[in-house]
Amino acid sequence: MNDPVIIVGAGVIGCAIARELSVRGVRCTVIDPRPIGGGATQASAGMLAPYVEAHAGGPMLDLCVRSLELYESAYVQSVRNEGFDIDHELIGTLEIALSDAQAATLRNGVMGGWLEPHVIAETYPFLCSTFGAFTSEEGGYVDPPQLTRALAGSAERHGGTFRVGRVEAISRDGDGVRVVVNGECLAADRVVLAAGAWTNQIEGIRRPPLRPVRGQLLKMRSPVFGLGLLLPTIMWGPDCYIVPRYRDGTVLVGATVEEAGFDERTTDEGVSGLLAAARRLIPALTADMLIEARVGLRPATPDELPVLGADPEIPGLLHASGHYRNGVLLAPITGQLIADLVLGESPDEALQHFRPDRF
Repeated sequence: MNDPVIIVGAGVIGCAIARELSVRGVRCTVIDPRPIGGGATQASAGMLAPYVEAHAGGPMLDLCVRSLELYESAYVQSVRNEGFDIDHELIGTLEIALSDAQAATLRNGVMGGWLEPHVIAETYPFLCSTFGAFTSEEGGYVDPPQLTRALAGSAERHGGTFRVGRVEAISRDGDGVRVVVNGECLAADRVVLAAGAWTNQIEGIRRPPLRPVRGQLLKMRSPVFGLGLLLPTIMWGPDCYIVPRYRDGTVLVGATVEEAGFDERTTDEGVSGLLAAARRLIPALTADMLIEARVGLRPATPDELPVLGADPEIPGLLHASGHYRNGVLLAPITGQLIADLVLGESPDEALQHFRPDRF
């Protein structure tokens, strides 16, 4: 007998889908060679900032906003209500201009307000000299490893299972889908591909064309900015972003964008570049505050948009990959959209923009 659903990948996307299916009563098995959240998820800053990441607007911004609305409503709280701890704060963003050209671009922001340089200097005296900034009360951050473990724990509580293994091949098999895991053949009614940058390493998977993009991230001790306050909001400059973590008094500085294949090593150049970029925004952030450097391989498509929906060649196979820099932000909406497809509900209209067969 076939398993109902196999999910390939235990990052934040795979776990979000597993949780959504499990709470709807669908049994699923998640397979990954790494621990839960052990890939790109562990090197994510967890920013929830669609109006910064998707300036161009269009379908991508719409999808990001829908997912942010889930975060801002009951998504995290519903998982917390099951007893899982998640660090999640809605603290807004400040996108900083360090030149006249950047200021001209930011003044056209889709949501928020423009702050003149003198207002920035008065409100955020710890910042460097700026040409103004675009502020938005929308968004914030969530701790990606905590969120992913909580989603996995919730999925298990509702009947989902997790298995350590490497998926080597996927193919159609009669009325189902065949999955080869460490040489063992498994059968499922549906398979959801959430393997991130490793998707095309699986035999039988020819699309979408995904490539790994290395991102290095720094964890640093946070300076105290007057009256014992930590960084009051997410700071985003031309060369880096700085995200506070209120619970442990740290900040995350990210992230590099490197075409380095499947090389998951941090580099001196990447670390020093991020430190310099952080100091250009906040001079008080010095190298001796560095705690650790992390690295993750983000899955990117040629158009840098996610791939969501049915495979055009293998019936029963669904794609949920290519989220690039927005995996954590898009996890809630991805879980819902993919669960709807698994259950045979009418596809959401948004999916037409992210179809696997567009390549």
